[in-house]
Amino acid sequence: MATTSNAHQPSRAEAEVVDLVSRLIRFDTSNTGDLATTRGEKECAEWVASQLQEVGYETTYVESGAPGRGNLFARLPGADRDRGALMLHGHLDVVPAEPADWSVHPFSGAVEDGYVWGRGAVDMKDMVGMMIAVARRFKAEGIVPPRDLVFAFLADEEAGGTYGSQWLVAHRPDLFEGVTEAVGEVGGFSLTVPRPDGTERRLYLVETAEKGLGWMRLTAKGRAGHGSFLHEENAVTILAQAVARLGAHTFPLVVSDSVAEFLAAAGEETGLNFDPASPDLEGTLAKLGSIARIVGATLRDTANPTMLNAGYKANVIPQTAEAVVDCRILPGRLAEFERTVDELIGPDVTREWITSLDSYETTFDGDLVDAMNAAIEAHDPLGRTVPYMLSGGTDAKAFAKLGIRCFGFAPLQLPPDLDFAALFHGVDERVPVDALRFGTRVMEHFLMHS
Repeated sequence: MATTSNAHQPSRAEAEVVDLVSRLIRFDTSNTGDLATTRGEKECAEWVASQLQEVGYETTYVESGAPGRGNLFARLPGADRDRGALMLHGHLDVVPAEPADWSVHPFSGAVEDGYVWGRGAVDMKDMVGMMIAVARRFKAEGIVPPRDLVFAFLADEEAGGTYGSQWLVAHRPDLFEGVTEAVGEVGGFSLTVPRPDGTERRLYLVETAEKGLGWMRLTAKGRAGHGSFLHEENAVTILAQAVARLGAHTFPLVVSDSVAEFLAAAGEETGLNFDPASPDLEGTLAKLGSIARIVGATLRDTANPTMLNAGYKANVIPQTAEAVVDCRILPGRLAEFERTVDELIGPDVTREWITSLDSYETTFDGDLVDAMNAAIEAHDPLGRTVPYMLSGGTDAKAFAKLGIRCFGFAPLQLPPDLDFAALFHGVDERVPVDALRFGTRVMEHFLMHS
């Protein structure tokens, strides 16, 4: 007698996504920030092209401003060619990793203990793998999405996109023709929170805003001389005092619209009081667990000294001393931030921006947001999408210059006890196998209803 089964049958995309992510990780695409030592993007982009061409895509390969900085584009026509296209973008480069520090080799792509391990597993070859898997399935099976989909695989995100998205926007805007909305990384992952009735809720954080990113060089000049003399104009001392004042400064708490919406939603679900006016807002946030580090960093501007450079001999007082400060600035705060920095460093230290990328913020509404929420709810009855601000930056900063509305939505259903924030650029970076399969199902649903 024939029997029927209600067991979930994985799609082609869901069946191959784990292997795709593992294979992507095996490409060492370490971005050192130095053209001479950054490697692997070209080879990885060419491999992605082969995966897409295998099922019938025409692809466009572009090197962005320097040899080997490989970017790949493919377009899937939609049912309504008059609608604005939706772009999915993922970067192929990763930050370097020291193999001696890891439990597995960071470029092994090992699939062990329910995880895919390796540098880039969450930043962001997980989403790149999902993009390839879904793109391959749609093309191979003749699935036509509601509107054109543009798949973009990019170089140099980890160094600000100078040889990636920023270059492409400035020199090849034709590649983004017709694109009105875009979806990228660091959003769509779940945060499990307790509810007052003893149940749990999974909040899926959709990135709707990013802090501005700026790398600032501080320079102090003094009078060079012998190390044994008395010196009132020692450039090293002047700089060190300025760096200490800036590094110890706490900028004021500022709640942007995206953060306010996140706090309101988290309060609704948990019953906790995330009142922005509360004197213990950051203490209450800590009750959300590891994600509090990400959210907490979006409540204030930050200026963290990261590099110092001075001198060339132990007994010579140098004429010049320099420092580099990593600055992350809330939307609308740049002028006030610069005024505060000038006060802190004083008149004897000059500053200049080495890199300056604008903040970004959009609203959490519209058809695309509705499609994200519907896709999550279809595959997780305990799920709810909520907006949040990213304390770092992504390639969305470049695409916003073209008027493209950008979101972060790389869906992952995560174990409640996984310290997801610590995995970004961390040792033993890894992504759950089940989360990849879940994300692929959600991505397929989202793209078919976007």
